Amino acid sequence: MFPALMKLATVVLMAVEATTTSTIPVTPRIDLHPVEKAIVDGTNAQRALYGLPALQIDMSLEQTARNHAAWMTNSHNLQHSSIGVAENIAWGQRSAEEAMSSWMSSSGHRANILNPSYRRIGVAAYTATDGSCYWCQQFLQ
Repeated sequence: MFPALMKLATVVLMAVEATTTSTIPVTPRIDLHPVEKAIVDGTNAQRALYGLPALQIDMSLEQTARNHAAWMTNSHNLQHSSIGVAENIAWGQRSAEEAMSSWMSSSGHRANILNPSYRRIGVAAYTATDGSCYWCQQFLQ
């Protein structure tokens, strides 16, 4: 779908565990790319420093963060989405640690990361053909 991407990204893999003896709804699972996991881990580490609960991966947010990061990468445009979520974006950082450091150094981005009402997160990072990386975090209650 986005051929110019993917040094850092992988295809979304959804694994659904089915049970034949239960009527309990099955929760799909999403597999994170290592850089996405590093963003989530870094975010939750910052929250832990302030006594805040860890954010949980939300499949819908993960997909919209991936879609938005892909759009920014393909269009070479650093711009917030308009989907009605709290969002941190960045461009040019070479690692999840650099992206987290940039966000934590910005009062608005930091406020999103440390917002005690947020419970869910989706993240993505894609590298453009010129080597620049676009980052996206999205948050919801």
